[in-house]
Amino acid sequence: MIASLRGTVTHTTTGRLVVDVAGIGICVACLPQLALTAGHGEVVSLHTTLVVREDSLTVYGFGDADQRDAFEAVQMVSGVGPRTALALLATLSPDELRRAVASEDLPTLVKVPGIGRKGAQRLVLELKDRLGPAPDAGGQPVAEGWEDPVRSGLESLGWSRREADGAIASVAHLAAAGGEPDVPALLRAALRSLDRA
Repeated sequence: MIASLRGTVTHTTTGRLVVDVAGIGICVACLPQLALTAGHGEVVSLHTTLVVREDSLTVYGFGDADQRDAFEAVQMVSGVGPRTALALLATLSPDELRRAVASEDLPTLVKVPGIGRKGAQRLVLELKDRLGPAPDAGGQPVAEGWEDPVRSGLESLGWSRREADGAIASVAHLAAAGGEPDVPALLRAALRSLDRA
């Protein structure tokens, strides 16, 4: 599989680039936004996936790995092929797609060309566990105001600021809940993560 490529753009059309890689012109299907911003003669680095059909081999290219991974995940849904997956990502960013799937937001999904109500329901049903967590999904905001007390506690115990910040990052998922954060519990968890390091 071709996972990435880097080369010079020699031709652009809506939804396609021709990228010269070591003298070979590779036609890359892409999002219209990418085709419009990639100028002739510009060097591009693309995250790619190769779709094999009986009568074709098509390289799809994306500006980042998150878009490519979402493109691949969407095609696992029954009835969704590369063209519909590309239309989905031309309309919604990966994070917007995650939010729509997590909140079962069918009106947002049916705005995508080629996706009706039944298709949107299939996307919600089959993608729930494939796209990763949605930002701010399900009304579970990350609790705020706990980092500074935990950082101060760790620094007062002799840990450096860099070590404290690393420990805070490692326990941030524990603070993702409604209500007041349990600062002593988060401090203990941060200390345990530093002891394991």
